[in-house]
Amino acid sequence: MHVSEFHYDLPESLIAQQPLPDRAASRMLVVHRAEGRWEDRLFRDLPGFLQEGDCLVVNNSKVLPARLYGHREGYAGHVEVLLVRARSDDHLTWQALARPGRKLRSGDRLVFSGKLHAEILGRGEFGERLLRFHVEGGFYEAIAEIGHMPLPPYIHRADDSADQQRYQTIYAAHPGSVAAPTAGLHFTPEVLEACRTAGARIEHVTLHVGLGTFQPLHAGIVEEVKLHSEAYSIGEQAAAAIREARRVIAIGTTSVRTIETAAAENWTRLQGDTDIFLSPGYRFHRVDAMVTNFHLPQSSLLILVCAFGGKELMLDAYNHAVREGYRFFSYGDCMLIV
Repeated sequence: MHVSEFHYDLPESLIAQQPLPDRAASRMLVVHRAEGRWEDRLFRDLPGFLQEGDCLVVNNSKVLPARLYGHREGYAGHVEVLLVRARSDDHLTWQALARPGRKLRSGDRLVFSGKLHAEILGRGEFGERLLRFHVEGGFYEAIAEIGHMPLPPYIHRADDSADQQRYQTIYAAHPGSVAAPTAGLHFTPEVLEACRTAGARIEHVTLHVGLGTFQPLHAGIVEEVKLHSEAYSIGEQAAAAIREARRVIAIGTTSVRTIETAAAENWTRLQGDTDIFLSPGYRFHRVDAMVTNFHLPQSSLLILVCAFGGKELMLDAYNHAVREGYRFFSYGDCMLIV
């Protein structure tokens, strides 16, 4: 199966550049797999699709202000660094993307502020750099002062103060992601409470979104795709609730991957790294329904959605969303696949 088979044509005008004023005002395309049909709804309608005994699983990873601007010591030119993943227990050694990449070599010192600088320790397989930071005070406090929210490259504007809140779920708790688990961006406290009132239990898992979000697939054949690993964890209570639920509704592809990683190992490993790649032919162990935003053509996330909903049905649904003017990607509308 070729990656190019997972394609649809998307006008650039449908790529959302700003969040809606109201998180829960997004449209929601509800796809009924068994019946091979869909219906146009609003995200606020989600509680109406829930029942007693359902378990709604959300990813509570928190997005870091991971884009840092500085300069190479001794040079005037600007340097941009995107933190990807901590690689030491003290959270001072980081895997990162950096530009201008050709000019940045091992041993160079990068200066971001009077309190924060870093040394380049090495280079990775895909051009990423390994940085060792030196900071006065706490590292996360330092990047909170100077860092920028890492909006995806298809949002053609600089981040602003509103993104500090809107590119973050309302239940974000554990810092570590460099991209938002975007399906969760639609929730408000009122919608969450309505889901509980409908009978659904809400459980949290954590998967820190990493480098794979920014890297294209490096294989043309689906069976040859390899994803970067990402750190995940599930609490014992959450794992028990997910196992025992009448129906599991995963909020976002990150929650799907977390649940399926644990379920594939019979719930014996509730934390660690996962590079699980879900493609057509995969048998889902525990996810019964999912909420997800619309994803880029020929991406691992679109392939995951096709694995869950069926390739032909999902691509037809995507083409319907294009015709109906849905808003796409991180700040866009969403789907509920049941």
